[in-house]
Amino acid sequence: MAVSSLSLSLASTALPNRLNAPHSANTSKPAVVSFHSIITCSRDTTCNEDRNCNRRPLLLGVGVLALSLLPASSLFAEVIPQNYEAFVDLADGYSYYYPSDWREFEFKGHDSAFKDRYLQLQNVRLSFIPTDKKDIHDLGPMEEVVLKLVRHVYSAPTQVANVFDMQERTIDGKNYYTFEYTLTSTNFSRAAFATIAIGNGRYYTLIVGANERRWRRVRNKLKVVADSFKVLDI
Repeated sequence: MAVSSLSLSLASTALPNRLNAPHSANTSKPAVVSFHSIITCSRDTTCNEDRNCNRRPLLLGVGVLALSLLPASSLFAEVIPQNYEAFVDLADGYSYYYPSDWREFEFKGHDSAFKDRYLQLQNVRLSFIPTDKKDIHDLGPMEEVVLKLVRHVYSAPTQVANVFDMQERTIDGKNYYTFEYTLTSTNFSRAAFATIAIGNGRYYTLIVGANERRWRRVRNKLKVVADSFKVLDI
């Protein structure tokens, strides 16, 4: 049975050193990674349909298996921040961190999603669509792309959209746009970060946000999620 996506956390901060240490002829025991759970999924050919997933809680150690499943060794080259876990989808080629006290849930039209157990509007979700573009630079200048998305794609006609910050970063040769914005209507306002990237013939979008009234308290926490998104080669 193929493992298509993994929700994982590192057993200790010493793990990256063990993974990156040179192999010795006398080494007989591989590095061990501890998984809180494994999600096995059956996937249809369409990207945005809901998946039928069975979660099997267990704790097991895998050495060579874990290393062979993860094509990007840089995924484990950094320590996962305290109070976060990493979600890795090997089949669809992406990973990101989410707060460890959040819970997975189904968000229609999205490939994965996690939310605060008490505040449902405080959540992260990931979606992607096919594209013939090779890089987000192919979409146009960052300012033009971001303003168009926030004002004409993310917002409804009854909402006022504002963009506060735009950042570009490059990781392992892949480019990402991350931006902060609010959507305000008569009775409600939501703030969020979005990170977009292109790879594997897919246009990925990660959005993490909360009610604007709580934004000051959770902004930095959610920025970690937005900045953690990575596209993996598949």
